[in-house]
Amino acid sequence: MKRKISGVITGTLMLSGIALFSACSGKSETNTEEVAEKALVKTALVAEEQVEQLATFSASIEAFEKAYISSAQPVRIERIMKEVGDYVRKNDVLVQMDASNFRQAQTQLEMLEKEYARMDTLYAVGSVSLQQLDQLKSQLDVARNSYANLVENTQLRSPISGIVTGRFYEDGEMFSMTPVANGRSAILTVEVIDPVKVTVNMGEQYFPRIDKDIEVSLALDVYSGKTFEGSVHIKYPTIDVNTRTFTVEMTFPNQEGLIRPGMFGRVTLVFGELERVVVPDLAVVRQQGINENYVFVVENGRAVRRTIKTGRLIGNHYEVIEGLNGGEEVVVAGQSRLLDGTEVEVQK
Repeated sequence: MKRKISGVITGTLMLSGIALFSACSGKSETNTEEVAEKALVKTALVAEEQVEQLATFSASIEAFEKAYISSAQPVRIERIMKEVGDYVRKNDVLVQMDASNFRQAQTQLEMLEKEYARMDTLYAVGSVSLQQLDQLKSQLDVARNSYANLVENTQLRSPISGIVTGRFYEDGEMFSMTPVANGRSAILTVEVIDPVKVTVNMGEQYFPRIDKDIEVSLALDVYSGKTFEGSVHIKYPTIDVNTRTFTVEMTFPNQEGLIRPGMFGRVTLVFGELERVVVPDLAVVRQQGINENYVFVVENGRAVRRTIKTGRLIGNHYEVIEGLNGGEEVVVAGQSRLLDGTEVEVQK
């Protein structure tokens, strides 16, 4: 009788152990299923829009025109009539050089003109030969050329209307003709700064797209948030073989005088509009070190990593040049837990 009871107890204990093992095993499977839960993410659908095609370049700002006021001869400077910053008009006298040679040439020219008039009268009555008259005429022509040259180089006039931007001598000094400005000799420099000229070097891929009707704007670091409108003036006809770039000159009105030669600026050109996919900036992940951008696209319940090429940032969306199609669903929150192929659950 005792053996039967003992057997029953042993069997009961074995069944209890099996039940306990089964319970533990079931709990372990439940934990495994919990670990394998889908990643919770938020998504957005991307769409195609008309996007302005812009390109921005660093620019060199220069005077539209520049004149170097100097004499063709090393002569003493009698008086400089303008100072740096003065506005001058075309043909204004800017510098009076020593007039000694000028007065001497003027006297000599007057004497020769009188002599020629007398000789011409004598030739008319046959008192002198044609050869004598021609010789005197040659002397007179030389004297006239010399006088005209001295007139030009004694009173130095401005060939343009503009601002005096440089003065390199003082009254009474000898003009030495030594280069003092951009490798050139000058007593004064005069520059046209309304308009100003802005020069940009562009890659050859832009060459067919540049014409005089294109929209152009200029931004300067010294005037935050302010832009200036201009136009294309000259497109150079050749490409530099070393840099594969070409030069474009643009002009910008400058009636207020805010734009000054030498300032640092950026020129933006508008090349029309193209239909592009735009994606929320929250969706774009930047790969450090390799300068690569990517997004996660939800396909069949999984997050698929997609490398994209981005363009401009427009508000809080990026222009996508390649890598995405309109209507695709991209992850905008929860990317930090994702790997390529991770199962996801989209939070509504």
